[in-house]
Amino acid sequence: MRGSWTDCMKVGIIHFMAYPQTMKGEGPILETLEKIAADEFFDCVEITTIKDDKVREEARDLLATSGLTVAYGAQPRLLGGKLDLNHGFEAERQKAVAEMKAAIDEAKYMGAVGCAFLSGKDAPDESGRPAAWGRLKDSVLELCAYAEGFPLVMESFDYDVDKCCLAGPNAACAEFVRDVRQTCPQFGLMVDLSHFPLQHEATDDALEAVKDVLVHAHMGNCVMKDGAPGTGDQHPRFGYPNSENDAGDVAAYLQGLQRIGYLGPSRPLVSFEVKPAEGECPDLVVANAKRTLKDAWARMRCCC
Repeated sequence: MRGSWTDCMKVGIIHFMAYPQTMKGEGPILETLEKIAADEFFDCVEITTIKDDKVREEARDLLATSGLTVAYGAQPRLLGGKLDLNHGFEAERQKAVAEMKAAIDEAKYMGAVGCAFLSGKDAPDESGRPAAWGRLKDSVLELCAYAEGFPLVMESFDYDVDKCCLAGPNAACAEFVRDVRQTCPQFGLMVDLSHFPLQHEATDDALEAVKDVLVHAHMGNCVMKDGAPGTGDQHPRFGYPNSENDAGDVAAYLQGLQRIGYLGPSRPLVSFEVKPAEGECPDLVVANAKRTLKDAWARMRCCC
């Protein structure tokens, strides 16, 4: 009999993507968190900044009561503020570092198991990349020291489609993480199924490149067709028109995660990153994700 995914991973959902009206730290944060917390399907929820002190405290108490594992994503803080951890101007780089330190403080307060972020923009040309990677390393080492053992996670993004990040090709990201880990062993890498098409990488190749540094995984979808609705890093629901990923691709991704040794008894985090398109109901997009996982698991040739 096929085992359950609960034996080998904690399934999570990114709150601020499923309910994007909360992404800036405002809106119906408590109401939507409570929906997720009351849903036994989920073992983890990924949150971001909450601006109001009282709402933040109530959210912390709600999450503590639920028993959910909590992870923290600082990506909206950096993207929303157009902040860059590898910026060529030192004052701008320090602005990003300061924002990340505030994010780490909030993540700890909320009881999160780690804090995720993304790199800044790619260098204008190949000759500028070594220096940009050096500046990113300076930022990460400072943040690791500030975090005092609290886990930090860098997410790999596209490098020439939408976000155009320095930390894009997964092999280069893995090499960077290995280098930083010599000083900061609590540092790791996150990948997202929705980013692989945007990174021009096959799922198996991307996972093989990061197998020794992977600490967090996302499941999502993207559109690559020029001019089509949702093109780029927009995380549409599974099966969205002209999109790249559906249940079969999620099944192959989970099998790949199992093959590289990521899935297992330690139950690492594997979270949905899906966002409703204009006019779509967030609750239905969440339900779509859950059904997609059920379908994907039934298609897998092996189980944990």
